[in-house]
Amino acid sequence: MLSHVKPLPEGEAVETPAPSGPYRVGPHPSVSIILPTLNEAENVDRVIGEIVANLRSHFEFEIIVADGGSSDGTCEKVERWGSQHPVVLMRNEGAGGLAEDVLSASARTKYPVVVVIDADGSHPVPSIKELVDRVASGRYDMAIGSRYVDGGVTVGWPLHRRVLSRLGAAFASPFTDVKDPLSGFFAIRRSFLLAAGAHTKGFKIGLAALFAGGPGFRVCEVPISFFERQSGKSKIGSSQLLAYLGQLLEYSRGTTFSGTFKRFLLVGMAGFMLDFLIVSFAQALGANIMVAHIWGFCVASACNYIGHARYSFSDRRKDRGQLARFAIVSILALTMRGGFISAASELGLPMPVVLAAGIIGGGIVSYIGNDLYAFRGNDLLPIISRWKLAAIGLAAYVAVLRLLYQGAIDLMPQEAYYWTYAQHLDWGYLDHPPMVAWLIWLGTTVFGDTEFGVRIGASLCWLATAYFMFRFTSEVFGRMSAFLALLLLAVLPFFFATGTLTTPDAPLTAAWAGALYFLQQAILANRPKAWLGAGICIGLGMLSKYTIALLGPATLVFLILHPQSRRWLSTSWPYLCVISATLLFSPVIAWNATHDWASFQFQGSRRWLSDDIVFSTPTLLMFIAMLLGPAGLLLAAAATGWRARLSDRSNLRGQDAFLAVFTLVPLAVFTFFSLFHAVKLNWTGPAWLALFPIMANITETALKSGTMSRVVTAVKVSTIGSILFFSLLLHYLALGLPFVGYSNGLRGMPIAWEEFVSAAEEIKTKVAAETGAAPLLVGMDKYNVASELGFYSKGRMLLDDITSRNLFGDAGLMFELWQSGSSPEGRVVIMYGLKDDSLSSDGLAAWFENIGPVERRVVYKDRAAAGEFFYRVGYGFRRSGDGPPNAFAKARVASSSTPAIARRDPEEKAPTPRREIWQQKAFLDTKLNITKPTFEKKPIA
Repeated sequence: MLSHVKPLPEGEAVETPAPSGPYRVGPHPSVSIILPTLNEAENVDRVIGEIVANLRSHFEFEIIVADGGSSDGTCEKVERWGSQHPVVLMRNEGAGGLAEDVLSASARTKYPVVVVIDADGSHPVPSIKELVDRVASGRYDMAIGSRYVDGGVTVGWPLHRRVLSRLGAAFASPFTDVKDPLSGFFAIRRSFLLAAGAHTKGFKIGLAALFAGGPGFRVCEVPISFFERQSGKSKIGSSQLLAYLGQLLEYSRGTTFSGTFKRFLLVGMAGFMLDFLIVSFAQALGANIMVAHIWGFCVASACNYIGHARYSFSDRRKDRGQLARFAIVSILALTMRGGFISAASELGLPMPVVLAAGIIGGGIVSYIGNDLYAFRGNDLLPIISRWKLAAIGLAAYVAVLRLLYQGAIDLMPQEAYYWTYAQHLDWGYLDHPPMVAWLIWLGTTVFGDTEFGVRIGASLCWLATAYFMFRFTSEVFGRMSAFLALLLLAVLPFFFATGTLTTPDAPLTAAWAGALYFLQQAILANRPKAWLGAGICIGLGMLSKYTIALLGPATLVFLILHPQSRRWLSTSWPYLCVISATLLFSPVIAWNATHDWASFQFQGSRRWLSDDIVFSTPTLLMFIAMLLGPAGLLLAAAATGWRARLSDRSNLRGQDAFLAVFTLVPLAVFTFFSLFHAVKLNWTGPAWLALFPIMANITETALKSGTMSRVVTAVKVSTIGSILFFSLLLHYLALGLPFVGYSNGLRGMPIAWEEFVSAAEEIKTKVAAETGAAPLLVGMDKYNVASELGFYSKGRMLLDDITSRNLFGDAGLMFELWQSGSSPEGRVVIMYGLKDDSLSSDGLAAWFENIGPVERRVVYKDRAAAGEFFYRVGYGFRRSGDGPPNAFAKARVASSSTPAIARRDPEEKAPTPRREIWQQKAFLDTKLNITKPTFEKKPIA
């Protein structure tokens, strides 16, 4: 504050030193200052005094105080200033809000540049000159005093105020790329401020001006220091918040509560009653919930379409695509409704509450979709804003849909296996690092041993991935591309799956996205401390899956190729990045050191040094197509062609090279591996994150230029198609779909595993009653059946009575370690398999005193056949399968410290198809230091 201009005291006129000349100084521009007030008697003198002191030597100016109905003496103080200075009081008596007050004042201004500044002293008056200079120069139409650009700060605000401010700015992001659109401190051309009148409600006049300016509106942000008010009380409350939300709704070409919403609500209530009656009647006739709710929805939707077209949205334009858009919205509403029904059912709520929750949840989607899409208004938003809104809406839809369905869909066998990890918490496991186990342990500790508890970690990881990818893309190509990257993250198959299923890929993807963001900040934005963020993300990624280590060579390649970045190699920061990653990863290193480096060899040397040569590059390409889907493939191909100029070293600069290197280096490793070895579906998924900014920017360029209409159409169609497919898939997995059966449920998708375990438990109970002893349950595959038995048996202690085919010398991954200390001698064993040949081997009989036949059992889900399994009961287990039953009844068990690979030759009397199994078992026994008893070998009778 400048102290040589004093506020006017009450009750007397104080002479203020007059300037040496007129208020216009030389060629400087003229400016009108609008100062909105409402009960600011404690601040107004100080603020007007600062304005006068700062402007009188620079501009010809006027100050218009737009008062909204003060009753504390504010107006009297302003009037005293007007007797000596160009200060005018305009009383509005509270007839409108702040925005209306400012607009009324702007109509009375006489200069072409207008500055709006708060009267509470929070805005730095000295910054007025810079704002005015930016606009008066002719380069910009509006200059905003911004808290959120580099150099801007907020002083004195508590955390919750900062969070709310950031959140409010985020809500406005579909309509502007300005980082601080809610700032009340800005300079603007008078004509543009007056043009905002038709778009103004509430108190955010600056946002209204930004919206009214349109695509060609030139805006800049000037960093300021924003201070909390020292005196008086903030006027922002719930009414202002509601007005702001209403302002945003109007901008999105939605409707106000008193208009279309009321008509929609009337039609919707009629549809609700009809819907509820049909569903209830269908259930009374014996229909299951899936059939009943779909019939009710279809009938109600048909009636609603007529009501909306002729009444709710009768003032909207009609076109040929309206019915198709309504059908798309209806499917999205149906699947959201199914999610609410599934979630409410899992919570055990009464059926009327379940139905009401489903109808209301689907109705919300129906209203938003019909209002903004199916029956869209005549006055359309600019195409960029429409796509931003679509990206936000669809990403939010997918996120909510996943949360609703995650607790209603049976666990995949892999998820059940990782849940079993979480029951044996450790610093490492044979086939993966421990992060997935820690996430599941955390989720199930909070939400119990439920599907939702297992999967909530995947949703959190997806949100972290979305945050980092938005920031990463925004830094590289701007906010519009960031929104499009968010849309891709929601609809591309791999990333939809990682947000739905808890596997090591979920935390790996989040860590990969975070590492890319921090590496870009460190290398290209020249922020040294970001190297530490990159190191933390890579370390967390290494705790998730070892493939994130590929970012190391990618970083080195970029630092070597990019001349401006080579200097980092001579600093300590990249090495601190490596050290921080290693420290986070050190528990896994320690675990491997105490287990003969088993996990490193299993995932490393065992894969790379395998004797089997398999050319799988075509398979790798097919897997990439499956991971990216049609939209991802199209944009990836376009990105490859668009960035092909990087082959010219003269163009190897900056962000293009960064994105290319961090995409191509990991893909090159996977491609080279595929020349000699088999590959897996999910391997390349995270590697595409580095290409997301380019893919998004291509879409943005196509939208803005209008020259690549086929690209825009293809992205639009594939995006809608992907969301429809995923939403219907989730509905099918949880509730089913009409005329679609469960032909391959158990061996394919996660359907009826809980019903399978219930049937298996019935068999177990029957056998236990017959034998008088608790049987051992064995899944006759590597881990799938045993893991599902463990999870759905509903009791962690029951894991002691569940194992895998490792009991018979076959590979069982971690089940070999978990069951290494148990002694199943003499026990009754129930073997479960999804194929009859897994139980029909004649060699199984040699492991038991007596063994029953292979029996078949059909599994039903909602009274429909959903799959089948086979089981067989063995009595009197014995630890060998090489001799006759009678001989093994007399065998003596002797403990031995010799590794299994030395106790048995993998090729001795082993048929050729079993050679790989014995080799894997020998590897497991040796690397995990598992010592098993040996048996006296007898000739086969």
